[in-house]
Amino acid sequence: MRVIWAVLGLLCVALALVGIVLPLLPTVPFLLLAAFFFARSSEKLHNWLLSHPKLGPPIDDWQTRGAINPTAKRIATVSIVLVFGLSLALGLKSTILIIQAVVLTCVLIFIWSRPNW
Repeated sequence: MRVIWAVLGLLCVALALVGIVLPLLPTVPFLLLAAFFFARSSEKLHNWLLSHPKLGPPIDDWQTRGAINPTAKRIATVSIVLVFGLSLALGLKSTILIIQAVVLTCVLIFIWSRPNW
């Protein structure tokens, strides 16, 4: 079972790294999942992830304080606005736009209601 947890953790790290360059793919949720999987599979991988200079701080912020970095909040907001703007530009049906607007608004409320640090 530990091998499956480790593979899932590595997959999540890979998806998080892809999410760094693709604005529509979230990075931190995949890092949180990777930390979860690594905690169950490999202390070495878990410690590597948490001590990584770039990947570790967002995990620590979330685990200790439920916080999201203000820069990450701004990037997420811009990404959400761009995605919704693209949906408008593509002329999607109004039903889809309404559902998308409600869901994205809920996501923004959640993100901006978290502490900064």
